[in-house]
This record gives sequence, structure tokens and C-alpha cells, in this order.
Amino acid sequence: MASFLVGALLATPCVGEETAKPLITDPVYTKPQQRVDVGHGRRMNLYCLGSGSPTVILDAGMGDSTISWALVQPAIATRIRACSYDRAGLGFSDGSSRPSTASNAADDLHILLKAAHIAPPYVLVGHSAAGMYIRVYADRYPDEVVGMVSVEGSHEDQWTRGWAIGAPGQQAKWDSFLKEYGSCVDEAKHGLAAGTPAYRKCVGGPDPRFSPAINEAQLRYASTVRWQAAIASERQSVAYASADQTRATRKHYGDMPIIVLTHSPYPKAPDETQEERNQRTLLWESLHLDVAAMSSRGVNEIVPNSGHYIQYDQPQVVIDAVNQAVAIARDQAAKQ
Repeated sequence: MASFLVGALLATPCVGEETAKPLITDPVYTKPQQRVDVGHGRRMNLYCLGSGSPTVILDAGMGDSTISWALVQPAIATRIRACSYDRAGLGFSDGSSRPSTASNAADDLHILLKAAHIAPPYVLVGHSAAGMYIRVYADRYPDEVVGMVSVEGSHEDQWTRGWAIGAPGQQAKWDSFLKEYGSCVDEAKHGLAAGTPAYRKCVGGPDPRFSPAINEAQLRYASTVRWQAAIASERQSVAYASADQTRATRKHYGDMPIIVLTHSPYPKAPDETQEERNQRTLLWESLHLDVAAMSSRGVNEIVPNSGHYIQYDQPQVVIDAVNQAVAIARDQAAKQ
């Protein structure tokens, strides 16, 4: 759910949240698309469009689902096969007994693609926390990945370095946030009734970017124990286990196309000074430059008039970046 997705160092409302009418109305997002058996009694939701190689794999941000890519996947699929999916416990995927870490997400995705008979090569596209997840996948399965696009991707050092900006106690605030929202799992076990304080805290309200039918479906699954457990686990892992796992991956990917998209600078928030905002902006941009520098074909683009959800605010930029990565990967394959 969009209201919980950034939740860290650089969190501010995304530009697209002041939408006059719904951006996304496709009823395909009101129900599972294809639930694939991944073993151990679990099924994961997968949504593929188009045909051709390499296949583009779209990995949503923390707590999000296939709907994150609704404004870009159909356009990408006019040229190539594009698949989005829901990680364990999110969207319409079954929960897992394992923690929702970057390592386990990469493992699940590998099993899912094999079970669905979607063969490599892949161009991986990750938003927010999934910017780390796709790097773990590319490190673990180097022969399968021929390109990456990071859309406002998280970086393993954003928390440790970000906590050093501003007043002392930033990490303690994050840990307090984790504890407060970790209680939502227990709240869900007792039932999250619409209109109650627990519901407002743990589930939120309708997203103006989505149609009423999509909102109804999202609010329904966000009230479940499996969704609350999954988002709690992702939150608990992202700055710690997932960051450590990403930090352990390789730091260079040769000439693999890596395109990193960064939001335009945010205005100062009420609870920060202008100097703190400037430092946070410089940190975010420098971390994205670090990822782009992991390839001799790496590119970083700051996207005007965009927030954390560039795929909603400026979808054509994301479409173009993916098409560029695919074109480079195809050209490289043709020369081998």
C-alpha cells in the first residue's frame, strides 16, 4: 500500500498523490492474475504481457504489488515480454514462513520464474526497496541478468548514513516506528475493522490514484494477517538484514546496462532545516551515482517533476529507460 512504502530517510509524499481522478482503473488489478505454484503449499501472483527476449521483470517497492507498474507495463509489453509479480504475502501472493529479506525475495523470484517457465535472460526493474532486491538477484544469478533499471532504488547505506543527518536519535526513531507498526500483525489477528484507529494506522484509506474497485481489493488484502506480516517483515529487514545482504554483493557488473532514475529534489519538510534537506538530497543522489558506477554502461538520470513514484509521476521516463536497457542488452547479445 502506497502510504507505507518509503518510511525511511527520504520519505515525503509523492507528486502523484494529488490526483484529480484515478490514474489506474484496469479491473485486472482487482483480482489475482496468475497464481503460480512455487512449492511448500505456496502460490505467487504473476502478471505477464507481451512476448520477446530478454524478459523484463518488474519488482515493486516495499509493500506494493503489480499495480505499481500499471502505467508502464502495457507500454513496455508492446515491444517485449514484461512480467510483474507480488512478493510473498503481498498483493495476491501467499505468505511465507521466512523473513521478507532481499535474499529470500531473490530466491522466491528465481523459483517463481522457473516454475512459470519464463527463461532468462532478464532485464530487472526495481522500485524503492526492490532496487536492492534486484542487485542481490543479479549477483546470485549473474548468467541470467543482462540489464537493470533502478527506479528510486533503495541503497544499503541510505539508513546508516542518513541517520547521521540532523538531530541525534534518528535510528532510535526508526526502531520505534518498526515496533509501533509491528503491532499491526496482532491487530490483524484480532480483526481490523474499518473506521477504527487500528485500521487507520495499519491499513490506511483509499488511494486517489486508483479506482474504487481497486481500492476495495487493496484495502481488503491489507487487512489480512498475511499482508500485515509481510509488510512488517519487509520493514524490519530493509535497513538491517536486506541492507547487509545487498552490501555483500559485487560492486561492478562489467558493461551491463544499469539505468538509475532519481526523483527531482524535494522541498524542505516542516521537521527539518534547509541544510538537513540539502544534505539528504546530496546523499540520495550520491548513492544513486554509486549504483550507476557499478557498470561502464551505467547512467543516472534525475527526473524533473517527480517524487518517489516516478512510474506514476513520469511513466514515459521509466518506459524509455527500460526500452533503452533492453536495446543495449540485445545489441550486446548480437555482438557475442
